[in-house]
Amino acid sequence: MQQNQSLEITKVALDAMGGDYAPAEPVKGAVDAVNARSDIKVLLIGQEDVVRKELEMYTYPAEQIEVIHAEEVIETAEPPVNAIRKKKQSSIVVGMNMVKQKEADAFVSAGSSGAILVGGQVIVGRIKGIERPPLAPLIPTEKGVSLLIDCGANVDARASHLVQFAKMGSIYMENVLGIKNPRVAIVNIGAEEEKGNALVKETFPLLKECTDINFVGSIEAREIPHGEADVIVCEAFVGNVILKLYEGLAGTLVGAIKKGMMGTLRSKIGAALALPALKSTLKAFDATQYGGAPLLGLNGLVVKTHGSAKAVEITNSIFQCVTFKEQDINGKIRKNIISSTEQEGM
Repeated sequence: MQQNQSLEITKVALDAMGGDYAPAEPVKGAVDAVNARSDIKVLLIGQEDVVRKELEMYTYPAEQIEVIHAEEVIETAEPPVNAIRKKKQSSIVVGMNMVKQKEADAFVSAGSSGAILVGGQVIVGRIKGIERPPLAPLIPTEKGVSLLIDCGANVDARASHLVQFAKMGSIYMENVLGIKNPRVAIVNIGAEEEKGNALVKETFPLLKECTDINFVGSIEAREIPHGEADVIVCEAFVGNVILKLYEGLAGTLVGAIKKGMMGTLRSKIGAALALPALKSTLKAFDATQYGGAPLLGLNGLVVKTHGSAKAVEITNSIFQCVTFKEQDINGKIRKNIISSTEQEGM
């Protein structure tokens, strides 16, 4: 009993109304999270009657889930700036404000990407010195996972932004994933330093000069699945194309493998024998087990999950928030940026 009293609780505000499968999957994800761990409290934000109706289907420790009423819902197609400004009682705005007011340690949502990006910057706010907050999902590779930064927040990034992405990505991988001296690479169309577009050519020498990251040079897209870098730096247009192709190809390959294995009696017998090993391999390449994409560089943690997120991804995103808090990622990013700014001013 004494142990429970001293337990450090992470409060996660969860958007119960965001995503293709809301509120069913966010609510199930919350229930699964609190049933698995006693150091989490989930603040389920949404239309109270709707959320409570979903909760009635489950058994869970009542003190670990609280419903916060938010009447409005920001739809995916709405212009993000207008939605954040006008829908003050939406689940996204209410959740962001809870993080801003320190009533929650993190906010997780599968809702409108645009509204989450705008809300993160306008409501939660950037850490002083951070020029642009990037979205940074973990993607599965042959050697484990890599951090893709940025995958959707800044399509017109500058070289200085990419340098900060590299530094924040290194801090995240070292402290959340435990990868010492993570390898940082910039996405390019060749290994040679002189290759690339204007942004890559400008950024490359700046990354080489950084003494606080392990910059290993350029990485071509085909090397990403092999895990040739731990932190993959790019602007959001390129990052989003990589992420979407990755996800689409994975789904296509799984479908093709299943179809091929069910084609004949012989292949079905082979499939039965190969199934345990195949399931294990495919699980390693299932991105949902790694949670969502944190919006790094804010004054609080905001995590964006896929719009099609099911309960397992939402649960893992909640667990991700606990690690983020325990390792004080924001504090380490803040310290790094202040240190870099002071060195530049000398």
